Amino acid sequence: MLPITHPEIDKYIEKVATDEDPILVELDRATHFQENLPHMLSGHPQGLFLTILSKSMNAKNVLEIGTFTGYAAIALAKGMDSSGQLNTIEIDDEKEDIIQTFINKANLNDIIKLHIGEALEIIPSLDDEIDIIFIDADKMNNDAYFETCLPKLRSGGLLLIDNVLWKGNVADPEVNDKMTKAIMDFNSKVTSDKRVQSCILPLRDGILMAQKL
Repeated sequence: MLPITHPEIDKYIEKVATDEDPILVELDRATHFQENLPHMLSGHPQGLFLTILSKSMNAKNVLEIGTFTGYAAIALAKGMDSSGQLNTIEIDDEKEDIIQTFINKANLNDIIKLHIGEALEIIPSLDDEIDIIFIDADKMNNDAYFETCLPKLRSGGLLLIDNVLWKGNVADPEVNDKMTKAIMDFNSKVTSDKRVQSCILPLRDGILMAQKL
């Protein structure tokens, strides 16, 4: 495993970021209290990035795959106006209560619509012309999500895929497990895909950002 950034750099980035929304602070704490894998939560700097991104794009239609406890969904929705729609899909029905509780606390019921079920079954039923798609789900299905979502993304829209640096393993020649290889293959595929232009941001565990041409 290769470090993506130095831990002290991570602390500094957190320190100089705009203050975290109190609802997201509460959600972070609740996630760490209730969940076995709380590190799956997007967290403050990444959440702030998503808020700024959705606001700067004046996003009206956003899709998230992999809600977990709802941090990223709320962060994205905070950058949207009241006429927007964010569809978020979570496969684990045991997460529904915490997700919906914090959507309510954030007063985002009119913007965020939670879907519980298989993403690849739900995505075809959603509207086209999506502005931002954020994929943070099972990594072995990244390619299937990408191919299913891309036709629904508007020209100029952004598709973001989380955890594409996989704790730095993608750059470690000594790591060759199945998951790391799948992520590396997916990253390479997107790089050569003429339908998009893309780059990887070394934010948290790496975000691949692809813009539809």
